[in-house]
Amino acid sequence: MSSPKVIFGFHAVGVRLKTAPKSVLEVLFDASRRDARMKQFLARAQETGVRLIEADGARLSKLSGSHGHQGVVARVEPVAQVRSLDELLEGLEEAGTVPLLLVLDGVTDPHNLGACLRVADGAGAHAVIAPKDHAAGINATVAKVASGAAETVPYFMVTNLARTLNELKERNIWCVGTSDDAPGTIYQSDFKRPLALVLGAEGEGMRQLTRKTCDELVSIPMAGAVESLNVSVASGVCLYEALRQRSA
Repeated sequence: MSSPKVIFGFHAVGVRLKTAPKSVLEVLFDASRRDARMKQFLARAQETGVRLIEADGARLSKLSGSHGHQGVVARVEPVAQVRSLDELLEGLEEAGTVPLLLVLDGVTDPHNLGACLRVADGAGAHAVIAPKDHAAGINATVAKVASGAAETVPYFMVTNLARTLNELKERNIWCVGTSDDAPGTIYQSDFKRPLALVLGAEGEGMRQLTRKTCDELVSIPMAGAVESLNVSVASGVCLYEALRQRSA
């Protein structure tokens, strides 16, 4: 059995208590914090029957490895998720669901990854995919920034990203990469079909092989002075365009 892990922050712990309360072993909280948000959180936590432990800020910082814990840290058992990308895709196919995937090439900042997972959850993406090398893994900082989405959105780290994209294409999933110099924009592409949106790290963009493997390249229109968007913002723009088209 996997060993317990730590998550922290009101959102991350709150979502876990809501979606998988039995997986929460204990919640440690800063007893000196008596504001309305903490009182509301503790009331909800007590309803689940979870073990609540008073702790000081220093202990919470040490346990979470961060000063951004907001006075709430939980020890949790890992929640069983889909084990593989193949299993996920087969499940979507059986359910008749049109896949929507987010592929991140070279996103190494945990804050960016957490924000990408959060927006992926919000837009209804079925998974986020990244290479095992040159990418951030899930840690407590990612979980905090993701505000619970690290628990709900499968995150698959693959050995060879280009090969994975080719495997997606064999399943008739259209791989669309974003690039500043692409001739067409996200508004001119068909995002209603089975789709994998591929974004590179801010600044460097996608690696050359990743770019070549995409079926299509599109750009995000930029009407102001800045030349590009943060990868999590760009992910949100693209995913919500897919959601808009599919909802139309």
